Parts: sequence; C-alpha cells; structure tokens
Amino acid sequence: MEKIIQERYVQLENIDMTFFTKKGTFEALKDVNISIREGEFISIIGHSGCGKSTVLNLIGGLLRPTQGNLFCAGREIAGPGPDRAIVFQNHSLLPWLTCAENVHLAVERVFGAKEGKAKLKQRTQDAITLVGLAHAADKRPNEISGGMKQRVGIARALAMEPKVLLLDEPFGALDALTRAHLQDELMGIMAQSGCTAVMVTHDVDEAVLLSDRIVMMTNGPAATVGEILEVDLERPRKRLQLAEDSRYNHLRSEVLKFLYERHARKAA
Repeated sequence: MEKIIQERYVQLENIDMTFFTKKGTFEALKDVNISIREGEFISIIGHSGCGKSTVLNLIGGLLRPTQGNLFCAGREIAGPGPDRAIVFQNHSLLPWLTCAENVHLAVERVFGAKEGKAKLKQRTQDAITLVGLAHAADKRPNEISGGMKQRVGIARALAMEPKVLLLDEPFGALDALTRAHLQDELMGIMAQSGCTAVMVTHDVDEAVLLSDRIVMMTNGPAATVGEILEVDLERPRKRLQLAEDSRYNHLRSEVLKFLYERHARKAA
C-alpha cells in the first residue's frame, strides 16, 4: 500500500517565545508559522540571534512557547519525547562507553521495556551500520575522529526511530572536508531512513544541498519567518555536478540575497 504523506506533519502555529531574565524580558520569536511535510528535510537559516535554535528546541520540547501551538504527527508537543531526537553540534558521547554502547544506551531507554536483549542489540548494530561505523563499534570516543563521533551521535538519534530528527548545526565544529563528507553521508542516511528532518545551519551551501525547503528567519528580537524557499533540485544530489548547475546557483543566490539584505537592515 502506498504511504500517504502528511502535509502538516510538524506544525508551528502562531508561536511567540519570550524569555524572562533578571535584565527584563526578551522577545525571541513573534508569530512564527511553519508547516513541515512528513519525510521532508527543512533547514532553518538566519543571522545570529534570529531564534533558529529556539525554534528547534521548541519542536524538541525543550522549551514551551509563550503563546501558540506545536504539533507532531497530530499530537501536541508538550515536552521532550523519543519521537523527536536531537543531534547537537557537540556530540555529547559518554567517554567511558564504546560507540556501540553509546548507541545502545538510547536504544535500551526507548525500547528496553518491551523488547529482549537480542532485539536491542540488533537495533544498535543496524544504527551503527547505517552510518558506516560497523568497523569502529568497539572503539571509545577518544579513539575516533570528530567526524566519526558526530556519526555516532546521528546513529544514536536514529536508533530511537524518531518521527523527526532535529539537527542543531551538527557539522559546525568540523573542518571543511570532513563537513562535506558528512553532508554527503547524511543525504544517503536520510534517503534510507525516510525520517523527517529539521536542521539549523549558518551554511548557505549546506542548506541548499540538503534541503527540500529553507526557512529564512528575520533578525531578532521578535524574529519571525521572512521567506520559505523551495529547493526544487532532483535527488539524489551530487555535490560536484551541482557546483555548475544554474538552478543550484540561483537558489544559493536567493538565500545570500535574503541574508545580505537582513544584515544591511541590521547595520542601518
């Protein structure tokens, strides 16, 4: 039976987010509305302080909005849950555990009450294999590279079988070549998993390469959605071919134009 794609799989409706601090109130977001389709890859981009990570944390249930409604797969988002897994810029691996043990920890937490040890082990192995780290399963974090650590973080998130994968600048701390390699790998991983993904990034090329749509945020305070750009490039996408693709370069220019104009307004 053909899968019916939900057009409003993740829904942010009239979201306001105000932080109350000792120095007073800070209105981070104002009237944010975003609809994300099931299986879609969305990037959120904008200048520093535009509330990108705040949007991600709201979807993840780490924050509650001051006003508005949040939904995932038809249910209100009222807090963190295994249906929404987050991959941070810092991989946050436990140094005394192996790669496989770090992944297994998440698997056991989510599925341990209803599945036996053999099934849990298989889930762990499948996730490690999916990110191409079967050869490093028994290594500890200090024995692998930064890029491999980030792949373990992605494997740990996907092992939970989330409905939505949330990525907060997952490759921001990596060198350019490692970053490019992991971007290519992430495209393959997402194609296999079919997971819905929302990624925060500062990198225009990364956003255009990976995304189905790019949500471009206005400057803060009281940031909101400025524009949403449809990335109508065929998949699978090949980095070297896209470098000379006129449509790719047009989309890249549209994002840069938006960011440049926002920077000019902020400077003025």
